[in-house]
Amino acid sequence: MPSSMGPRRRAVGLAMAVAIGASLTGGAALGQGGSVVMLSTQLAPEAEAQKMRDQILGGFAGSVDFVTADPGSVLIDTVRVEAQAGSGEVSLLGGLHGELSTLGAEGLLMDLSDVVADLDVSPGLLELGKLGTDQQLYIPWMQATYVMVARRDALEHLPAGADINALTWAQVTEWGANLQAATGERLLGFPAGADGLIHRFFQGFAYPAFTGGVNTHFADASGVAMWEWLKETWQYVNPQSTTYGFMQEPLLSGEVAVAWDHTARLIEALRTSPDDFVAFPVPAGPEGRAFMPVVAGLAIPATAPDPEGAKAVIRHLLDPATQGITLQQVSFFPVVTSEVQAELDAGTQAELDAVSAQISAADALPALLPIGLADQGGAYNDVFKSALAQIIVEGGDPATVLAGLAPTLQGIFDATGAPCWSPDPPSDGPCQVGTGG
Repeated sequence: MPSSMGPRRRAVGLAMAVAIGASLTGGAALGQGGSVVMLSTQLAPEAEAQKMRDQILGGFAGSVDFVTADPGSVLIDTVRVEAQAGSGEVSLLGGLHGELSTLGAEGLLMDLSDVVADLDVSPGLLELGKLGTDQQLYIPWMQATYVMVARRDALEHLPAGADINALTWAQVTEWGANLQAATGERLLGFPAGADGLIHRFFQGFAYPAFTGGVNTHFADASGVAMWEWLKETWQYVNPQSTTYGFMQEPLLSGEVAVAWDHTARLIEALRTSPDDFVAFPVPAGPEGRAFMPVVAGLAIPATAPDPEGAKAVIRHLLDPATQGITLQQVSFFPVVTSEVQAELDAGTQAELDAVSAQISAADALPALLPIGLADQGGAYNDVFKSALAQIIVEGGDPATVLAGLAPTLQGIFDATGAPCWSPDPPSDGPCQVGTGG
């Protein structure tokens, strides 16, 4: 296994030097000693990269030159340059769904359908890797996501007959009402502060759960219904939610008893007081149990010099034992459906159980991170934050507010040319925002 020797550059012509630049870090020379060269935007921080080399890839029978790239265009530009040259040095890619979908749309990835038979990856996540085609253009590798956490003493106030692992969002509203009636306090919580991820709640959870899509239902009747639900529910939400960035702190302080957030922003509550908290899958809406998997995938570029070696690395990384090591070492969750074996603290185990139940639910509805928005990602997020401010904080009429924001949202799609992404149906050209008209 090549050891880390700090930043390195290896130019393959001027164009490759521009594409790779100073963002690549890792071992000595690319592909040294016949190694499979893996270029990844994931596990890029040096501490994580070293765990990848030493622990996660440690049991692999061959040799892997794990090269990291900063998030952005480096991975995409590198593959494009190698494709233009007709040959390359990179045999395996590790990237987010959005990065790999760009390369798939340009025809720069190999079909990995022959590898799938050797794996037990979640069918829903495998479907994402087809990128709307009949080919397996990437294999899901690992994921982060969002779940719910509640104080254990709040469970006695669940609605009658409710199953904590199969809740609906309507039951969450009732749960909040029950908690307020019992305590006199508003104990539901959402990360709606400046550093919070509330926009992901709308994009990956509330909208798809209530409408079956996101952008194509933004301002239609089902979208309005979602906001009406949230407006009713917000009377039971702690008013300090508009200041929360990470929900683990208000959970630990007792300011909230039930919260939604990213797994990384809940874990300290579960680790600090594992006996006091329970993690559980996100609730379902009328259209399903929508959740946003932050999926990292593995793909082989069409110019890969060693595709068979790359496939062997994929099989290793998707082995349940390796998935367990990955979870233990870098806290990314498995994508396989079989049980993984790892020595985990109680808090991480609680999140793993919730994530596993979430992806394997019969009504699971994965909703992707935004794709193709380029430098307009922030403006896109701001549309949903503005809706929250106008409807929930200022008390505006949902239909009126959404109708007013729809042209701004459509302008972002028109400017970027970004097509719709799942669970919205594929579009021919820029995604068309759904309205009430």
